[in-house]
Amino acid sequence: MTVALAKQLGPRGITVNLVAPGVIDTDMHQGRLVGETLAWLSSQTPLGRLGTPQDVADTVAFLASYDSRYVTGHRLDVSGGTTM
Repeated sequence: MTVALAKQLGPRGITVNLVAPGVIDTDMHQGRLVGETLAWLSSQTPLGRLGTPQDVADTVAFLASYDSRYVTGHRLDVSGGTTM
């Protein structure tokens, strides 16, 4: 859908991209991801840690900025490398 919309809306100067977060350390996980589970999840990412809400926000801010004016039709995985 991202690619189809990017192709359809591109001629109008509209870019379309997708942000796909991995495991993000949020309040939702507090009390659920503890001890060995948290360590295991962190070890599965090449960066060795869970993502933060700021990691996702920075990616979205880039896509909303003028700096990304020539980026369209892409899925940006914000996952610490787990989807490589």
